[in-house]
Amino acid sequence: MNRVRYLGDVGYLADGNMSMKDISNSVRKRRMVGTIPPVYPNGWFGLIEAHRLKKGTSINISALGLNLAVFRDEEGEAHIVDAYCPHMGANLAAGGRVKGKCIECPFHGWKFRGDTGECIDIPYADKIPSQAKVKAWPTMELNNWIYIWHHAEDIQPSWLLPEIDEITSGEWTYRGRSEHFVNCHIEEIPENGADVQHLSQVHGPIMTAGIDLRYMWSKLWSFANHEWRARWEANEPPEGHIGTLFLSHSIKVFGKRIPPIDLDLEVRQIGPGVVYLKFESVFGKGMYMQSLTPVEPMVQKIVHNIYVQRRMPTIIAKFYLYAEAIQVERDIMIWNNKKYEGKPVFVKSKEDGLIARHRRWYSQFYSEHSPRLTFQKDTMDW
Repeated sequence: MNRVRYLGDVGYLADGNMSMKDISNSVRKRRMVGTIPPVYPNGWFGLIEAHRLKKGTSINISALGLNLAVFRDEEGEAHIVDAYCPHMGANLAAGGRVKGKCIECPFHGWKFRGDTGECIDIPYADKIPSQAKVKAWPTMELNNWIYIWHHAEDIQPSWLLPEIDEITSGEWTYRGRSEHFVNCHIEEIPENGADVQHLSQVHGPIMTAGIDLRYMWSKLWSFANHEWRARWEANEPPEGHIGTLFLSHSIKVFGKRIPPIDLDLEVRQIGPGVVYLKFESVFGKGMYMQSLTPVEPMVQKIVHNIYVQRRMPTIIAKFYLYAEAIQVERDIMIWNNKKYEGKPVFVKSKEDGLIARHRRWYSQFYSEHSPRLTFQKDTMDW
């Protein structure tokens, strides 16, 4: 299963006189952004699923305000370097060949090492200038993903992503993915994990009621609903970069719970951009693996991969992935149209207190030089 929804496909209010693309562009232009935190936090971010990067190939990826050349060398190791050659600015991933552990510039044949970014060969020169290098980014290939470490202060990784033993060993098998693009600040997406009150409001109506928040409360679907019980907490050091949500889900039909559909989930937010959602059900165990990466300051890409025990019927695994996608698309309608409220009007309640705690926890992923959204004023200044 591969469910992909681009910006404008979901989450905007339809207008019969405009295409969804035009509507999404209009909302992005006129919507108040609010006083937002820095747009690119520090941490590990997924760039591409590992199986999509074949040995000896390169791919150009734009993320985190960067243009990157991601390539797999001839020994099978993945590398991430800045895309532009320092010689004449050619894009290394636009026609550049992989040779050994290097990527060769398609313009003049300069070769750059993937691990250090150093130029080791210029076909027509004996001496290589010391400044002939591209930035090589800390790279991790894990759990069938290729991750980049991004830090505004250029600090090396201070923590690592945990390996999922069930995936590495093959105990759990891959059953599909969903991919969504969202128009919001990155922090608003993981913040949902601590916003336990929104679960009944946004995710209470049964999934067959659809993704349009205006119509999902129809009496047609009132015979059934989702029920959620949630608790979020920040982990103690040395796992202070992890927040954990304990979530239980059940479905009631005509007021009666249907036990076979119950799900218990442990959701681990690991840094600003990676989430492991492990679940247990009557059909077996599995997990959603979520990768959240900024494409640009106010556009985020969310990918969910699902892995399940081999004994779980494929149709059940796909149903779980589809159900997760429906719930995400309801959130997208909120995210696409909301303003980031830097100073929320909270009430004295456990629910609002959790959101405040999550914001304090998430602030650790910003630092002095974390880039902020800037607006360019149209003038004749050069």
